[in-house]
Amino acid sequence: MKIGILGTGHIGKTLVSKLSLAGHIVKVANSRGPETIDKALLTTGAVALTAQEAVTDVDAVILSVPLTRIPDVASILSGVPSETVVIDTSNYYPFRDGNIDAIEAGQVESLWVAEQLGRPIVKAWNAIGSASLASKGKPSGDPDRIALPVAADRDRDRDVARTLVEDTGLDFYYSGPLKDSWRQQPGAPAYCTDLKLNEIAEALAAAEKDRLPKRRDLGVAVMQERLGDGTTNPDAEWGVRLVRAINM
Repeated sequence: MKIGILGTGHIGKTLVSKLSLAGHIVKVANSRGPETIDKALLTTGAVALTAQEAVTDVDAVILSVPLTRIPDVASILSGVPSETVVIDTSNYYPFRDGNIDAIEAGQVESLWVAEQLGRPIVKAWNAIGSASLASKGKPSGDPDRIALPVAADRDRDRDVARTLVEDTGLDFYYSGPLKDSWRQQPGAPAYCTDLKLNEIAEALAAAEKDRLPKRRDLGVAVMQERLGDGTTNPDAEWGVRLVRAINM
């Protein structure tokens, strides 16, 4: 499959490496230009290009950029065919993103993203910590494999996402249409708690929408106190223990 990845943060870098190693043709771009992309990231076969080049002639585009950058991506995707699958990995954190009125008023994050882009999206890889994504992938059938909730409205979007998620060492779990993807937003029991396939459905069902912001912000406050700035990613085990204690 031909894939364009926009963003080279923690999640983006891991997706570039894992999907390249799985045999996909990967083009990667960031906001600073291809010459700024670490050459080590390209050793698995990915090619660094401009953002516009990265989304041209691909089967899927993965957006691994801060949520506040999503409106800037709309023009880059304007010429991308409607059948191209666009996967968003972002989450809303007001301390980092500033307040977005529509989301503060209750709009589901994925629906806000789709609205900004003017096209359907898939929500995937948002509900796993970057350290877990990088280090905890397992072969299909392994009983310790982490399950990833994935929301989508179109069958093709869901099917493409299934292939790519499985190729990153995770079990795919279809969590429903985008309107229900609040169940995998920050603060939810299924968010960054590294659950197995037999556990994920119960966690999604247990989500309480009104409680998500308070739990999300509590997790940020604990990380800021422990790590200093709230943007430093915790190691996989400590982060999972913290989020499970707050969200579940």
